[in-house]
Amino acid sequence: MRVLPIGIQSFKEIRENDYVYVDKTRFVLELINSGKFYFLSRPRRFGKSLLVSTLKELFQGKKQLFKGLYIYDKWDWAKTYPVIYLDFSVITYSTAAELKLSLNQFLDLTAEDNGV
Repeated sequence: MRVLPIGIQSFKEIRENDYVYVDKTRFVLELINSGKFYFLSRPRRFGKSLLVSTLKELFQGKKQLFKGLYIYDKWDWAKTYPVIYLDFSVITYSTAAELKLSLNQFLDLTAEDNGV
């Protein structure tokens, strides 16, 4: 029996470990094709992080993660995009100065990863 991904916010982890996943990629494709800017204002624990994680994997062209999902044969996998994924749950800070330092370190690593 497949396990529910309770507390797991990583699309990659859910797909690679065969957790139960309700395919919402049809709506992701509609979201991508129908607008320019979005503000995600859903309540806590309502899937925002999983949605952003899904978008990250999609734009990075991780085709194998989407096998069997709606978007699999509707996306141009040859085209990839750089993704900056800023996760405040892993940035440690207790003061404004520590936040600034942590953000600068994150941006430096991200720039290095993307060859900027």
